[in-house]
Amino acid sequence: MDEEPDVVEFGIAALGARLADADVGFPARAAELREHFGDATVPYDAAGNEMPVAEALAETDRESFDSKDDLLNALHPVFERKRQAASSSILGQLRGLVPF
Repeated sequence: MDEEPDVVEFGIAALGARLADADVGFPARAAELREHFGDATVPYDAAGNEMPVAEALAETDRESFDSKDDLLNALHPVFERKRQAASSSILGQLRGLVPF
């Protein structure tokens, strides 16, 4: 049994995986990233709650990003705020109790 457990990626880890597969060059403008990702969403918690990439970019109040790391560092607090807000709600707490 060499099966490894499933890993749930969310937040900047999930976005980082998408960036690795995407043809995005840096420096990049927020408008270019919104255009590239379109309506794509990224999970921000292990329960699978998602937010559009465009919305996350808008919450950074940044117009450009020098590198992939710069982008991910700017988005980290955005995803973290969403994750904390979802986990503190009653519904979020109930979802945390359900294993699927």
